[in-house]
Amino acid sequence: MLHDMMPGTEELLAKEQVTAYLGIDPTADSLHIGHLCGVMMLRHLQRCGHKPLALVGGATGMIGDPSGKSAERNLLDEATLRHNQECIKKQLGKFLDFESDEPNRAELVNNYDWMKDFTFLDFAREVGKRITVNYMMAKDSVQKRLNGEARDGLSFTEFTYQLIQGYDFLYLNTHKNCKLQMGGSDQWGNMTTGTELIRRTTGAEAYALTCPLITKADGGKFGKTESGNVWLDPRYTSPYKFYQFWLNVSDDDAARYIKIFTSLSREEIEALTAEHAQAPHLRVLQKRLAKEVTVMVHSEDDYNAAVEASGILFGGATSEALHRLDEATLLAVFEGVPQYEVSRDLLAAGVKAVDLMAEHTAVFASKGEMRKLVQGGGVSLNKEKLTAFDRTITADDLIAGRYLVVQRGKKNYYLIIAR
Repeated sequence: MLHDMMPGTEELLAKEQVTAYLGIDPTADSLHIGHLCGVMMLRHLQRCGHKPLALVGGATGMIGDPSGKSAERNLLDEATLRHNQECIKKQLGKFLDFESDEPNRAELVNNYDWMKDFTFLDFAREVGKRITVNYMMAKDSVQKRLNGEARDGLSFTEFTYQLIQGYDFLYLNTHKNCKLQMGGSDQWGNMTTGTELIRRTTGAEAYALTCPLITKADGGKFGKTESGNVWLDPRYTSPYKFYQFWLNVSDDDAARYIKIFTSLSREEIEALTAEHAQAPHLRVLQKRLAKEVTVMVHSEDDYNAAVEASGILFGGATSEALHRLDEATLLAVFEGVPQYEVSRDLLAAGVKAVDLMAEHTAVFASKGEMRKLVQGGGVSLNKEKLTAFDRTITADDLIAGRYLVVQRGKKNYYLIIAR
């Protein structure tokens, strides 16, 4: 998880209890798994006896950071930022101890609190004069934007971002005795500007430590799926979909991610890796990775429900398991299978299975085809074998009052939705 650190960082961490901070962008009211590596760094830090500060960038969120981005961000108002901050703190509480009386309990700070009354003239005088434009221009993040790699060049607002982030470090160093900043490797330029600002302003010691940016083995962006980010909040990404994301990573990625996103010991990870190498088709690494992260972010119950839901498509799950699914998970499980809509009145009056599946929907091309498959035991309704092709289906058969799940053979599923 280490990419770069300034000389002296290791000695500092061995010598005393260190307060360290990591910045989190509050552009949404949930973290996504792109934030998870930084959160794990804070977690390791606290477990080793040091004090973590999670800095929500309320002020910087109003501006936008040029690092690694090709366009400016949308700016947020204060009410939205405050709401996002509260939601993020609640999520971080699953990883960090904010509540105990321990001297190294975590704290959440927001740079909006010390930036909001800082006038432009004061900022220019106290911060701007300490760092030269030559120093700022030399940063990679600035160079990339100026060399035309980005379409729109670099606004003055974004150019000053490294000074604002640098001032955060200076403020925390002065007021919280914070000596270390952590973050992704794309933040190195902003972080070293902070250590330089501290050195030139107060002469105090300050250090920086970064983790590599997490990518997929094929070079693709980690944490993005076709439907967008993988969020930690179940309102945006259900625990089932969250579990599926980790379960479906490649072997190479699983071997790397299990070291970064879990708290398993080196010995356990080496044993799992060896076991996986013996029988890769069993996906031992992916299953363990998916379990650890889902339990950590959601809960043991959510993990168990996700495993059970996964068994519905690929295992011999029961009708009871199907009925236990909540609506969001049911729709996630059957996402991508053919779906048909029928009128609720049809089911309220009662309809023969053969009419429903061959006339009102196109699960079967003909009644004869359906009759033959039912007689051969090849059709299930809601995970129970259909024994009579002319069985009457009513509204009582609906799952969650809306859905029928039809299975043809082993692998073909259809979802009938009553509206």
